[in-house]
Amino acid sequence: MIKVNDTIINQQQFPDGTLLLKTEGIEVSDITITWLYENDSELFSIICLAKKAIKKRLVMPYIPHARMDRCKAPEDTFTLKYFAEIINSLGFDKVTVLDPHSNVSVALIDRVEALNPKAYIDKVIDKIGADNLMLFFPDEGSMKRYSDMSNLPYAFGIKKRDWKTGNILGLDVIDNGLSLTGKKILIIDDICSRGGTFYHSAKKLKELGVGDVYLYITHCENTILEGDVLTSGLIEKVYTTNSIFTKKHEKVEVYAI
Repeated sequence: MIKVNDTIINQQQFPDGTLLLKTEGIEVSDITITWLYENDSELFSIICLAKKAIKKRLVMPYIPHARMDRCKAPEDTFTLKYFAEIINSLGFDKVTVLDPHSNVSVALIDRVEALNPKAYIDKVIDKIGADNLMLFFPDEGSMKRYSDMSNLPYAFGIKKRDWKTGNILGLDVIDNGLSLTGKKILIIDDICSRGGTFYHSAKKLKELGVGDVYLYITHCENTILEGDVLTSGLIEKVYTTNSIFTKKHEKVEVYAI
């Protein structure tokens, strides 16, 4: 979804499949474009809208291609780099992103403002209650990124992965000398696809005797509906933003950006 100055842009097509983009009634010389990413075809609309404007800002909570932030093999294509080059060529005065997946994307985008998700995490903590609550980070990266956003005690995981397939086989829990028994747990991370990491996290935490488990993810892909996170019974509720999640599910609560 794309909005210009809070007005949703209707992206239509001509019969031949090319873009039909109208901005009737919208002042386009000085604009803020908000892009809640759904697919790469929206990028051409962003290009066209930015070309029309003199002063322009981009609010792009989720950075497309954020996962492709490095090349591990000769056949890999560094799509994040080329995506950032396109965004930079449009000359935005500021590009605002939320909870970027890595420092690579922030380094590649010009005039970027990276917001942390503390406000959303605080909302979740208020919702489920801080009493007897402990945070859990699925890996050391998320621990370093989020542990200073709250004074609550925390533990973190170390994933066991099949490096040939990329599949997660399980994880070990580093409890920092704290007892997990009976604790209410909030798992925190930035991106979820089918949720294998969070399924294995919740499974291991339950084995260690925790109570209810909740999950906060800043950017939740619609494919979470295809995984085991919502059907396993291990996680009570998933909290996310509308940066990329467009579906509805009784166990998913969405905060509007």
